[in-house]
Amino acid sequence: MPEVPDAIEKAWSDVVDAARRTVADGLVVGTSGNVSARVGDIVVVTPTGVPYGDLRPQDAVAVDLDGRQVAGELAPTSELPLHLAVYRGTEAEAIVHTHAPHATAVSTLVDVLPPIHYVTAMLGGAVRVAPYALYGTPELAAAAVAALEDRTACLLANHGTIAYGSSLGQAYERTAQLEWLARVWLLASAAGAPRLLPPADLAAAATRLSTYGQDLRSAR
Repeated sequence: MPEVPDAIEKAWSDVVDAARRTVADGLVVGTSGNVSARVGDIVVVTPTGVPYGDLRPQDAVAVDLDGRQVAGELAPTSELPLHLAVYRGTEAEAIVHTHAPHATAVSTLVDVLPPIHYVTAMLGGAVRVAPYALYGTPELAAAAVAALEDRTACLLANHGTIAYGSSLGQAYERTAQLEWLARVWLLASAAGAPRLLPPADLAAAATRLSTYGQDLRSAR
């Protein structure tokens, strides 16, 4: 393989950090789940079947948008078709896929995670559940892209979650919020019938959230 450019090296470091965080935060177990980031027409992605703690800078894995490997000796994640389909079908610059326990549990119960909290607006609305398909297949990729229409995250039935963003930080934040929403819904549903937010309230929250947050770099 040719020498890895600096931009890919940086993306690889960020991808590995995010992947390790999914383990530390309990969103995946072992080598399940995967993370990627786009650098132009190149996708830097975690490899298949390697513990994230064992990954080194020289292990960088990258493919083009057609799935041809352009960097690294390790094979890319088995969910590469899923990542590539989301990059082609959305404005994603980074993707986090997990087997988060609460969200995965919800994916076995409903076709849509309803708007139980205004944070739902951060994900574009009520979170759809993509129909089950075998992992690593074009069928799963197509189902996920359909469920992501006008959304930034979805559940994968009997499987897990996928979220994207303009950065790995944003994709990870959306993943964490989806897991939290799923946990809240499960807790509320166990106690009774949850009160849901109507579309007008969700739209108002979306407007407010669109200006939420501060850039520390510009504030200094």
